[in-house]
This record gives sequence, structure tokens and C-alpha cells, in this order.
Amino acid sequence: MGSFSVWHWLIVLLIVVLVFGTKKLKGLGSDLGGAVKGFKDGMRDGAAAPEEKPAAPAQQVAGSAPAPAHADKSTIDVEAKNKS
Repeated sequence: MGSFSVWHWLIVLLIVVLVFGTKKLKGLGSDLGGAVKGFKDGMRDGAAAPEEKPAAPAQQVAGSAPAPAHADKSTIDVEAKNKS
């Protein structure tokens, strides 16, 4: 009951191909490859740009401002206050 032999892995591979089909497995492989490539590009871009300073967070103005005309009517605009 140790490790599986080559024949066990071939049978598992055959079952996977029969269940999912070659087109779906090919699409899955290309999606996974694209994700890995995007991750590597992101890591390279992130390592190349440490010179840039992060932007300061926007300051909020005390008091309530009227909501813009294009604002979504299903959201609620509230103001947080500190306890005294």
C-alpha cells in the first residue's frame, strides 16, 4: 500500500480524460498558463517600480455634502462620528 505505480497513474489519467474531455482539459491548461504568465508579469512589474511613492489617502471633509445627481439611489450615504 505504498506509492502508486505508473499503471495506477495511467488509469487515473484515462478516467480524467473520459470525464472531462480533451477540449475542456486543453482550455484548463491554457487558462492556467495564462494565469501563471500574468502572475509573473505582475511580480516583475511590482519589483521594477519601488521608486514610486504611494499616493496619500484622500482627506475627507467634515460635514455632509449633497450626493451627486448620478449617484446610485440604492446606496445610503452616512457619516461616522467619534464617541466623546
